[in-house]
Amino acid sequence: MNQHQGRCDLHTHSQASDGMQSPTDNVKLAKQKGLSAVALTDHDTVAGVAEARQAGQLLDIEVVAGVEISTRAGGKEIHVLGYEVDVDDERFLQRLRGLREAREERNHRMIAKLQELGLDITWQEVLDELGRPLEPDESVGRPHMADVLVKKGYAADMRDAFDQYLAEGKPGFVSVPRVAPKDACVWIREAGGAAVIAHPGIYGNDELVRQIIMDAKPDGIEVFHSDHGPEEEQRYLELAREFDLIVTGGSDYHGERQGVVFHGDLGSKTVAMEVVEQLRAVSSMRKSK
Repeated sequence: MNQHQGRCDLHTHSQASDGMQSPTDNVKLAKQKGLSAVALTDHDTVAGVAEARQAGQLLDIEVVAGVEISTRAGGKEIHVLGYEVDVDDERFLQRLRGLREAREERNHRMIAKLQELGLDITWQEVLDELGRPLEPDESVGRPHMADVLVKKGYAADMRDAFDQYLAEGKPGFVSVPRVAPKDACVWIREAGGAAVIAHPGIYGNDELVRQIIMDAKPDGIEVFHSDHGPEEEQRYLELAREFDLIVTGGSDYHGERQGVVFHGDLGSKTVAMEVVEQLRAVSSMRKSK
């Protein structure tokens, strides 16, 4: 029996944000891996969802409409995943647009900072590295800058580019005002979706995660993630039980950059289809109100 039968990867990115592949390619890969479902969770945009859903229908694989919203709390960037949101909700789309505008402002300021550090990099080069025109509602992120830094020899690979320049606290990083996790959860709920705290292990502060859960009241927490080891998984399973949260998981697949799969390969972290049903139950309850 296929080991991925009845399994789903609830965290993947496409070219609509900072992934390397089209939404269709992500769905095709999920199908090849034998998954029963895959979620598209691009940063601050749902621009790729319609294409992913179309591919899902053709390939007979479930596609979960998702988004990953960038927020800020306790001096850290915190990501909130939204599942089964109404991707045609105009108020929600307007809110995401505002986040992308803040991201674009940050991108330009980061390029200026890198230039001040003596690095020869321009915004146009970052856009050119996409190899195609930027579509409406797509977002550009730090991995795109990392590609240029690697190409120009300023970093060995994407991880090195982040470690040297682009990660929080590094000389090229710029922080812009972000909404709070609580706001993102409200937006997701108001768009008929289920809100989930993404990869809590990345934040390095479980007390902050606990505070966010109490304050933002998400529906779930991403227990299984490519950057979580067994100890983190156990800790967040216990946290999920304590607060009665849906236990989600996914690879955080971004595709391959410089021959390296960033975070994890699609299907490397999965949860049972039952989790999709739980998220959809929450969503359908909200949409029926």
